[in-house]
Amino acid sequence: MNTLAASSAQAKTALPDSASAPAAATLALLHGWADRAWLRRLDSALAAFVFEQDPGAHPVLLVCTAVLAQMEGRGHTCLPLRLLADCPHDLLAWPTPAYAQVQLLWGSLPTGLEDWLGALRASPLVRSAQDSTDRGEPLVLSGTVDEPLLYLRRYWLHEQQVAHAVLQRCASSHVVNEPLAALWLDRLFATEPPAAPADREVDWQKLACALTLRAGLTVITGGPGTGKTYTAARLLALLFAMSPAPQQLRVALAAPTGKAAARLRQSIDFSLQELSARLGGELDLASLTQRMGAARTLHALLGARVDSREFRMNAENPLDVDILVVDEASMIHLEMMSALLQALPAGARLILLGDKDQLASVEAGAVLGDLCRDAAAAHYSAETARYAHATSAQVLPKELLDTGTQATLLGQQTVMLRKSRRFGGRIGQLALAVNAGQGDLAQHLLQSDTSGVLGALRQPGGRTVSDLAVQGRPGAAACYADYLRCLQARTPAQLTQADGHAAWVTSVLVAFDRFRILCAVHDGDWGTQRLNQSVQQALEQAGLLKPRGEWFAGRPVMVTRNDPALGVFNGDVGVALPGPPGATALRVYFLDGEHLRSVGVARLPHVETAFAMTVHKSQGSEFMHTALVLPQGGGKVLTRELVYTGITRARASFTLIEAQPGLLGLAIGSVSKRASGLQMPMSGRVQ
Repeated sequence: MNTLAASSAQAKTALPDSASAPAAATLALLHGWADRAWLRRLDSALAAFVFEQDPGAHPVLLVCTAVLAQMEGRGHTCLPLRLLADCPHDLLAWPTPAYAQVQLLWGSLPTGLEDWLGALRASPLVRSAQDSTDRGEPLVLSGTVDEPLLYLRRYWLHEQQVAHAVLQRCASSHVVNEPLAALWLDRLFATEPPAAPADREVDWQKLACALTLRAGLTVITGGPGTGKTYTAARLLALLFAMSPAPQQLRVALAAPTGKAAARLRQSIDFSLQELSARLGGELDLASLTQRMGAARTLHALLGARVDSREFRMNAENPLDVDILVVDEASMIHLEMMSALLQALPAGARLILLGDKDQLASVEAGAVLGDLCRDAAAAHYSAETARYAHATSAQVLPKELLDTGTQATLLGQQTVMLRKSRRFGGRIGQLALAVNAGQGDLAQHLLQSDTSGVLGALRQPGGRTVSDLAVQGRPGAAACYADYLRCLQARTPAQLTQADGHAAWVTSVLVAFDRFRILCAVHDGDWGTQRLNQSVQQALEQAGLLKPRGEWFAGRPVMVTRNDPALGVFNGDVGVALPGPPGATALRVYFLDGEHLRSVGVARLPHVETAFAMTVHKSQGSEFMHTALVLPQGGGKVLTRELVYTGITRARASFTLIEAQPGLLGLAIGSVSKRASGLQMPMSGRVQ
């Protein structure tokens, strides 16, 4: 029996009559791996489709197709072929029992990368990216000679569209009146007497505003408290002041989630009001604020369609906007970024705000991470340094200047905010330690804090999370009892008057957002599903909640499917509460900043209980007290980025819950990296 047949037998898969054919045997083996959940059914099914379309397919093509599909499901946009050919175990990260079978299969495949590439190129289903003729092939071979990449067709197209649009916008030069820009920047940032040049730190916020004036795209990244939305408000004021027709300026605000969009608008409104008062009416910022309208989710902005991946706004029907500010850009996946850039008019400015160190999007792609690859090193050109000094009086550090040919067009429009004004306390120190990979320091901070801001539960019993949800902990009192007491404390006026009812609903939602349990996974004892059940039971036993069937007053829910007709989108979180005076049915209420909206429970079939939610879904939100649960067997899910994102959701208190000791250190030592080829076509150099 040959090696491939032996590996197929080990999979205990019944082979078809054509099992002697290497491709058929490989396909049978892939189906067997799907039976064992090493692959998804979808992954092996795609390989079967390829075999059906190309009966002469080489086994290499079937293997690459199945693994590529699985990679897409894990958030990658492409498959690094060298790594798959040479070190499959590192790439696949499958359980130990799979290693022997992988080794057997690889023993029957070509040993050199060139042979793998030859097998792919031989198929009519694989297009070479250098081939200008598009025959609709489902797979695309791209990348470089040293790092070849295999794509599903649509992800390759999205990457090309994003890269082209980014370079085009970075290269679109706007003429800047530098003396006028310097005058307005000094006014907008005049908060204290300037320091002597030798003692002056770079004002990265001021620099970001200056760079925004000269091109169609600006990327502003920074951790919590570095002032991303503060900066955005000032750059809007700057663009308003510098515009030849400020009263006609069309400005839009957006974010991936309703909560993030509402926070963006609140922050910008507050900053513009403060700025307007300080400028003494020199700029009519009130009119700018009024014309912006409500911040929207990206789905709402682009006009999401029911049961379609297409949007109403696109290249043929572009957005009616001159300036678009998008917050929480780390959550934007590749397909969404492509749609956004296609729908943006050529002359419009796009300002992306986000934390490059947070978790990447749930769907495929890590666009902000790709955009900010060189943000820390900067590699600013001599012209950027000159312009920065002329417009914002900033002297860029020598270590951030380009000394060779590393200055890219994108890099000249990217600013990393490096000073946190809010996260200087214990939570900020913990986040910085995690982000720097300093596991020992992170452990020390958790163990040595006597203020109660930080807490760690390392040997939890079955009710540890439930007890925390019901009563909080010393130093961190915020818990779910807060909103349930508000729910029970309705006054007669709140029962009979519309205004009183709205005020009561708002108080319940605000109290609910004081505390949240964040999980790494959905399944298992420490996943969202099990913890939602146990927390609900604990609240019922404490007399705080009275569940009756699926829907009951006080049930927190998360929307799991976009429904543009109802105005709800995946990730929106609300609470089921009695309707206004005269109504008999429950409604789910959502709070976006100060805006209250609701939907009848009968119209929301796609929701799940949300006492516990994943860290991914929490992005764009902040809670007074955040509890992060690290599960056993989390594997590749437990990463530095996940822990950092969980910590930075906390405003006042943070609690870490480890299912077993050592999981925090394990997570900090695991850095998430998504395969992507986006950086290659975006690396246009400064001439």
